[in-house]
Amino acid sequence: MADKPLDLLAVMSHPDDAELLCGGAMIKAASRGKRVGILDLTAGEMGSAGSAEIRARESARAAEIMGIEVRRCAGLPDAAIENDAASRRVVAEHLRALRPRVVVTHWVVGRHRDHRVAAELVRDACYMSGLKKLDAAGDPFRPLKLVYATAFREDVELPSFVVDISQQLRKKLEALAAYSSQFEGVRGYGEVYPGGERDVLEQVRVKMAHYGSLIRVEYGEPYRVGEPFDVADLSQLTVATF
Repeated sequence: MADKPLDLLAVMSHPDDAELLCGGAMIKAASRGKRVGILDLTAGEMGSAGSAEIRARESARAAEIMGIEVRRCAGLPDAAIENDAASRRVVAEHLRALRPRVVVTHWVVGRHRDHRVAAELVRDACYMSGLKKLDAAGDPFRPLKLVYATAFREDVELPSFVVDISQQLRKKLEALAAYSSQFEGVRGYGEVYPGGERDVLEQVRVKMAHYGSLIRVEYGEPYRVGEPFDVADLSQLTVATF
């Protein structure tokens, strides 16, 4: 069990998914003293490049760059994630041990089937982990909030919110560069479609600039949630309309 509950936990299918989709927000939270963690559902053993062992070393280096408190691998099968009782139990046990206030995961649609199945699995596990009679180790626990990272998706409406990562982009790209087996010499990767002659990290920067423009900052990361936000004071809203 974690010594203290996590403030933020990314639960993603493969090593490097968290860095790509929510790395900037995680770096930002960690830099502000928040306890931040990553749960990789698989070791990425089915990836066309590298190996599980190589990606484990790369993910450890990336976590160090980002200031991540804890990084775990759930050991589910790469390219074969299922939202079944056994997998929900595995994820629920990690949630009970880490006790994150906020969980961020994949959007509900994705090119990789692991991504879209993971979105459903994580949502169900977050709920199931709060059931007292669930056959799983640990005390019942349920996160306060589930957030979906929507970066690089072309089939999503405007995000519910965008996190300003202008000061964190350099470290986000540095963490991604730690995965040399995956990113070196490539122009597109997973949900990141190629951008002409740009390499994949430059394409990430360009996309982050686009999301940043939605809130009138240099770089941003987009997210969606299922619930409305509480606004304490209507006169204090930000992001210019005109």
